[in-house]
Amino acid sequence: MISSPKFAVIGGGSWATAIAKMLCENVDQICWYMRNEDAINHIKQYRHNPNYLSSVEFHTEKLFLTSDINEAVRYADYLIFAIPSAFLNGELQKLTESLEGKVIFSAIKGIVPETSLIVGEHFNVKYDIPLENIGVITGPCHAEEVALERLSYLTIACGDSKKARIVANHLSGNYIKAKISDDIIGTEYAAMLKNIYAIAAGIAHGLGYGDNFQSVLMSNGIREMKKFIKKVHRMKRNINNSAYLGDLLVTGYSVFSRNRMFGNMIGKGYTVKSAMMEMSMVAEGYYATKSAYELNQGYGAKTPIIDAVYQILYEGQEAKKVFKNLTDKLD
Repeated sequence: MISSPKFAVIGGGSWATAIAKMLCENVDQICWYMRNEDAINHIKQYRHNPNYLSSVEFHTEKLFLTSDINEAVRYADYLIFAIPSAFLNGELQKLTESLEGKVIFSAIKGIVPETSLIVGEHFNVKYDIPLENIGVITGPCHAEEVALERLSYLTIACGDSKKARIVANHLSGNYIKAKISDDIIGTEYAAMLKNIYAIAAGIAHGLGYGDNFQSVLMSNGIREMKKFIKKVHRMKRNINNSAYLGDLLVTGYSVFSRNRMFGNMIGKGYTVKSAMMEMSMVAEGYYATKSAYELNQGYGAKTPIIDAVYQILYEGQEAKKVFKNLTDKLD
């Protein structure tokens, strides 16, 4: 066992379940907060999450389960948030405990709608959390493959390399390799943007475009991501590294990608509302599309793919027509 600070996982979905699994393999006990009391009782009795990654079996003696977020904050030194960005603000409004002195890592791939900030910036601006106490957990990594114990890679970004290393060490294992990065803002924006490109990939598939077009779409996507992130936060980074390009590729191509699945349904003719009702999990890219489009009105980066997805999802334009126009803008 690794000598460790106390960890709490905030969230009850697939990523939260995967992170709880990784942590439990390295520490004696973690706190796990989720809203669903029925899920908590099920885990206590049957040792697995009934709603997400149900094949993962937990040693329940390692879990301190709670439906009170304040109890989780009191317990932990390190808080790992893994809930959809659209619901983060609502959860944080339940807080009566102070976040002062806490180290906060985000495994959330999106922008907080109420503030149009990435999660790290939200904690810094709204809760005065010092930047050295904020970090990001990103891929390329699907929770479903963590559950299957397939070899996966994580990138842990934090301004304080010691804190990044602590989290990396506690998530690493036989099938998890974790590296650290100092590009907190870039990796978090990349994690948000790749979901938009995955929706575009899904729309293309739903419309009947093949692998040849998909490769062009992903190639343009990584260059578009580079332009956007450079406008937001200029620093030396290699956009071809796994945290950027790798995460984009796995989200754009994988059968586990809910953003690609959502886009595929849109391409096949589903309305946004009907596609959301059909899916049991949130497609973060839907919310990210609006935020990225609106942010870019100020930045002015050339983003034809983001613009196309926005036109389809938020302006109700016909996917077939939008993508026909998009094909002339790609190279």
